[in-house]
Amino acid sequence: MIHYFQTPIAAVSLPDKFTYPFHYTPHPLCITAAEEVKTYLSTQQAWQEEIAKGKMFGVLIVQTANQEIGYLAAFSGQLAGNNVHPFFVPPVYDLLQPDGFFKKEEQQISALNKKIEVLIANERIQQLKQDFRTMSLEAEKEIEQAKKEIKRAKQLREERRQRCTNSETLEQMIRESQFMKAELKRLEKRWKEALKPLEEELRSHDADLETLKAERKQRSADLQQRLFSAFKLWNARGEEKDLWAIFATTKVQTPPAGSGECAAPKLLQYAYIHHLKPIAMAEFWWGESPKGEVRKQGLFYPSCQGKCGPILGHMLQGLRVEENPLHQVIKGLPEPEIIYEDEWLLVVNKPAGLLSVPGKAETISSVLDFIRTHCCTATGPLVVHRLDMATSGLLLVAKTKAVHQNLQAQFKNRTIKKSYIALLEREISTTEGYIELPLAPDFLNRPRQIIDHLNGKPAVTHYRVLKTTEKGTRILFEPLTGRTHQLRVHAAHAEGLNAPIIGDELYGQRSDRLYLHAESLTFQHPITGESMTLTRKADF
Repeated sequence: MIHYFQTPIAAVSLPDKFTYPFHYTPHPLCITAAEEVKTYLSTQQAWQEEIAKGKMFGVLIVQTANQEIGYLAAFSGQLAGNNVHPFFVPPVYDLLQPDGFFKKEEQQISALNKKIEVLIANERIQQLKQDFRTMSLEAEKEIEQAKKEIKRAKQLREERRQRCTNSETLEQMIRESQFMKAELKRLEKRWKEALKPLEEELRSHDADLETLKAERKQRSADLQQRLFSAFKLWNARGEEKDLWAIFATTKVQTPPAGSGECAAPKLLQYAYIHHLKPIAMAEFWWGESPKGEVRKQGLFYPSCQGKCGPILGHMLQGLRVEENPLHQVIKGLPEPEIIYEDEWLLVVNKPAGLLSVPGKAETISSVLDFIRTHCCTATGPLVVHRLDMATSGLLLVAKTKAVHQNLQAQFKNRTIKKSYIALLEREISTTEGYIELPLAPDFLNRPRQIIDHLNGKPAVTHYRVLKTTEKGTRILFEPLTGRTHQLRVHAAHAEGLNAPIIGDELYGQRSDRLYLHAESLTFQHPITGESMTLTRKADF
């Protein structure tokens, strides 16, 4: 299963530590291994149609007990309806094996699905439901009419009572009232008896349906429980945990569907079982981008946080792993530049690579930390809005709570105007226009965003091309909404400009920086009422 390089690698040095899988630059050996995997894929004619639809592949550089260097390859999920192919490492657990519990139980659940479908589609039941609805409406109409007649007769009797003193006539009116009420009860009884056979048959049908659905639900839950228990994952210390144990300490607790089937866990599992030392790892996308997502063929991507985050957190124990590069980026960065300040607010120019506000890692500094030091007497929440860590440009800061609330209200009412300068990877066909693509979080792969036309929040961007060169396109973005990663996704997605911003490692490919800069900010001063426009030109 181990592949030895066809390309000479003697001059390539091994890394000191294993790849940090959630933010990395591929090691040269991983790049070479990926190219050899791509060459292999191009020879597999039977797979071309499926591969063209898009799939994630991974490579793991390994060292044998004899100090030989090679690589393993894997794919995420299934390939051509199978989990096992000779060129790639096997799955952690092959749920497709014919005699395995998963396929057997899947057949039972499929049989239940068919029974449920037959019950739902039963023509007699559909006709009964229609007959029941029709008769119920007729009954409701006739009973309502009878009640109206009783009410009208009662009013007439009341009028007669006021004029009549004859006891015999009064008794007759009482008997009339009693008769009409009795007739109403008899009418209701007749309709109830007429509807009863239909209702009983429908109730019996619904009970059978609910019984089957309950059995299906229980079988599915039991199957999931057993399946996640079957995924027993190792780490470099030789410790083994199943998916339930791995996810037990997370917020979700229940493993997401497909956990353990990504390329990275497959690669590490095979290496540990066969006593191969993991050296470096990378994953790349091949084929079309998934609907709603931004994936570019041939580019490398980090492991997903939702499924692989907890799994790799276990499987990498015992390895010397690189630190999160994001924790190192801010070293040596210049402080934010204050371009405007008065007693109520200030505007700073944030350098690329600096957080707007502190993240989970307390050791990483941010604009907020700088402001707290600079404005030691400020009492407000301070930072009014945010820029991505990789984005440079203007940030608005309030010194009091009242000013902060006023400025946030301006953002909410969309009266604050912002413009950004960006460099795109390639030339685009239009010179100006609007992009309207709704955005939603990719919950299993945060902080990435996806296009979701059904559930996404509206996101609108105006753009205007400023200049086109051999390096790409210089463009002005004016966001009319303020969604997370709005400009980055609108630029990169195929339904947008289909041209990632240079240096966008989430939706394009890494460069020396993300070439996105918040250049201009227009707002109304919360105290003076003055319309203010502040600008700081991009340094690229």
